[in-house]
Amino acid sequence: MDEPRWLTEEQQLAWRRFVEVLVKVPAALEAQLQRDSGLTHMGYIVLLALSERPDRRLAMSRLAKQVSASLSRLSHVVARLEAQGWVRRERDPEDGRVQIAMLTDAGWNKLVSSAPGHVEAVQQLIFDRLTPAQVRQMGKLADALLESPVEVRPSAE
Repeated sequence: MDEPRWLTEEQQLAWRRFVEVLVKVPAALEAQLQRDSGLTHMGYIVLLALSERPDRRLAMSRLAKQVSASLSRLSHVVARLEAQGWVRRERDPEDGRVQIAMLTDAGWNKLVSSAPGHVEAVQQLIFDRLTPAQVRQMGKLADALLESPVEVRPSAE
């Protein structure tokens, strides 16, 4: 059996700080959106993704990939957005097996009214704390971490 590839002290410190960011930033964004808009962070991301489409429509499977959610999780989120009248689902007329999510006018208005508070929170939590060079580096780090599919190989036993 091979020895585990233990983290170095430097890696351990960097990893623990990164985990703090992964926990604290999404929690703060979730709290801001809930408090100010009655939206979850994932709900906001879904509305945003649909708003960026010229026709404000997207197949649920493609939407799930775009927002990095399982189809099951997306279905729950969209059901809540539907209950508020912000999204509507319909069958694709060309392929009845495909379900399409569509941003309603009310959903567009909800996104437009929610965006200023949300982007201010992002500015305060992230960009106000970084130099322009750090912002560029953050983009490069994110690209490096996301450039290949996230899959952990099983350890050799």
